Amino acid sequence: MIPSPRRTAMLLVGCVVLGTGVAMLLAADLGSDGYSTLVNGLALTTGAAFWIVNLVVGAVFVTMAMLRKVIPGIGTVVQVVLVGVVVDVALGLMATPDDVLWRIVLLVAAFPVLAIGIALYLGSHSGAGPAEAAALAWDPPVAFRWTYSVVQGGGALGGWLLGATVGAGTLAVILLLGPAVDLTARMMRVDLHQTTDPEHEEAA
Repeated sequence: MIPSPRRTAMLLVGCVVLGTGVAMLLAADLGSDGYSTLVNGLALTTGAAFWIVNLVVGAVFVTMAMLRKVIPGIGTVVQVVLVGVVVDVALGLMATPDDVLWRIVLLVAAFPVLAIGIALYLGSHSGAGPAEAAALAWDPPVAFRWTYSVVQGGGALGGWLLGATVGAGTLAVILLLGPAVDLTARMMRVDLHQTTDPEHEEAA
């Protein structure tokens, strides 16, 4: 289903903001998110290109989420493609600071950007990206703020065991990003859960 103009705007703006936050996280060079760490570890182990492994892992995560009734939508595809493009462009405009203090500042600044981006695009109810879909698949019974931490933590652990590196940024994502997204969604009064009820879509 094609989302309404309002929800389309939420999806597109959210993905741009999310991509900017991811680029900030990567530019800080203090460790990537757990999902990317898993993809990187698999790429290192198999010798396959990062983008190919990313597509395969994403498809697996989305398929597993479907088994828990989290149905993908147009937003699932837009999130993967648009966030990737924004990250690539933004990284070309950013440079990793030489001073570790400024790298920490960049890392801290990335969190509200990431939280707003995720809350906006999920609030469009047009479909969740791989990591968020996997987390939403278990909410209920466990709240998203904790399931997201489990997904990121599991990805980081798996990636680390496969040879990828982790850092302070990775730990920060695991511990803080889920609760930050939950708090941001409450402040913005958006529901992170994805609905497949057309009447609910119209009513909203």
